[in-house]
Amino acid sequence: MAQSHIHSEADLDLALTALGEADPRFIALVAKIGRPPLRRREDGFAALAAIIVAQQLSTASANAIWGRLATVFDPFEPDALLRARPARLARLGLSAPKIRALKAIARAVKRGELALAGLAELAAEEAHAALTAIHGIGPWTADIYLLSCLGHGDAWPAGDLALQEAARIAFALPARPTAKEMLALAEAWRPWRAVAARILWSYYRAAAAAAKASNKASNKPSAKPVARSPKRGKRQKARKGQRRAAR
Repeated sequence: MAQSHIHSEADLDLALTALGEADPRFIALVAKIGRPPLRRREDGFAALAAIIVAQQLSTASANAIWGRLATVFDPFEPDALLRARPARLARLGLSAPKIRALKAIARAVKRGELALAGLAELAAEEAHAALTAIHGIGPWTADIYLLSCLGHGDAWPAGDLALQEAARIAFALPARPTAKEMLALAEAWRPWRAVAARILWSYYRAAAAAAKASNKASNKPSAKPVARSPKRGKRQKARKGQRRAAR
C-alpha cells in the first residue's frame, strides 16, 4: 500500500482528485461544502499529551486545563511530567486516569519504547500499532495524532462518533455505522482516508449549523400582532370602566 502524507495544499489537491476517482460522492460533498481545511498541529510529546487532555471534555474545558499545564510545565516535556506529583496534576484539572496515561506515555518516550520522531516515516497501520502499544493511548487518540499532528493521509478514526454520524448523513445510511462498518466503508478510499475524514467532518459541521439555523428560525415568534376578538376587547373596556367607577 502506498504511503501518503498531507503536508501542503498540493498534497491535498492530489488526495481530493484520487478520492473523487475512487468515490464520486466526494466530488458532490466538496462541491457542496467547499475544500476541507489543511489543518496541522505541532507533533511531539506535548501535542500527544494535549490530545489526551482533551478527551471527553468540551473545547473550553480542555483549553483551560491545557493552558494551566502549559504554563506550569514550560516546556511540556516527559521529565517534567514524571517529576510532578499526581496531587499537583490533579489540582491543575487532570483526572486520575489521564494522569496515569500521561505518566505512562512519558515513561515510554523517556525509555525509547515510543519513538515519536520516527512515526512519520511509518505506514499509518505501523504507526498506529506503535502508539496503541503504550498504556493510555487508545485507537482514537492514535488516529487523531497521526491525522492532525503527523499528516498521515491514511489515518482513519473509525470510532469517532462525529465521523460516524457524518457518514450516516452524507451517504443516507439507515443507521449510524459502527467502527467495524466504518473500516469496511472506507476501504476503497485508501491511501487517503484521512482526507475523507476531513471532508466528512466539514460536512457534519455544515449540516449541524444548518439544522441549528433551521430550528432557530422555526422557533422564532411571529412578528404579527395577535388579533383580539371584538367581544373580548369590549369586555376588557367594560371591566376598566367598572374599576374607575369603584375608585
